[in-house]
Amino acid sequence: MHALVFDGQLKLARDYPAPRAPAGEARVRVLRAGICNTDIEIIRGYLGFRGVLGHEFVGALDDGTRVVGEINASDATCPTCLRGDETHCPNRTTLGIVNRDGALAEFLVLPTRNLQRVPDAVSDAHAVFVEPLAAACEITERVHIRPTDRVAVIGDGKLGLLCAQVLHLTGCDLIAIGRHANKLAILARRGIATTTDPDSIRGAFDVVVDCAGHASGFELARKLLRPRGTLVLKSTFHGAQAMPFAPIVIDEIAIVGSRCGPFAPALRLLEKKLVDVDALMDSEFPITRGIEAFERAVQPGVLKVQIVMEETGK
Repeated sequence: MHALVFDGQLKLARDYPAPRAPAGEARVRVLRAGICNTDIEIIRGYLGFRGVLGHEFVGALDDGTRVVGEINASDATCPTCLRGDETHCPNRTTLGIVNRDGALAEFLVLPTRNLQRVPDAVSDAHAVFVEPLAAACEITERVHIRPTDRVAVIGDGKLGLLCAQVLHLTGCDLIAIGRHANKLAILARRGIATTTDPDSIRGAFDVVVDCAGHASGFELARKLLRPRGTLVLKSTFHGAQAMPFAPIVIDEIAIVGSRCGPFAPALRLLEKKLVDVDALMDSEFPITRGIEAFERAVQPGVLKVQIVMEETGK
């Protein structure tokens, strides 16, 4: 099968072995997949992964049912899993990230319990956004956002734009901070306040979400928070980051890590068209032009690049 494989260098394999599904897992024919910033960071050395990249996808089972899949495959039997924290299973594999070939290929395998049916009202192109949208929804699972809270989202990349749209639905007093006026305009059209000048912001925030994707986002987030505020970290990137502990301790800042999230709410938001993902689409490429797709995805300011496994699709 065709697959985009990273072994220290990104390559297009044309005869990569198709996976076989062990007991309890299903083989999925991939229809579309997205290139995520995590994929780009892996190529730069993040986590040391080797294999087929990709974890954002929509696919089909043998009976034609369209599915998306939660990316962490747990053992379901360890103490961590039994207390309900399957995504933190110490024995887990993670699609296209840790010890499991990913979605930038014609086929993948995942546990059947990880798969969720895609509603008919959600197109293939939209369904690819379920995984990052679920990550945005996880913020509200980890932190109670009240309508009276003042909230800032730092970063106008794909994840930042999704996080801002999800948080806007809580009714909070929200502002999105970024570097690209054209991308912030996506949020402004939905009634979300935006700025490219954080120095113009007055007052302190109850919650700040760092989606900047680089170390400077953390420092800005810390400056924007009120004492005893909450800092939500969404960025993962390759490279060292210094953390100034003294001001965090003095101001009693609560730091919340947040990554993968629940798929059901994300599917619901897409089905009801409560978030705009069309505006986040940049381009699409067939799998045979996968290297070119990555070359496009790493360009500054580019939003979502998708890879299509077949020329036809929903």
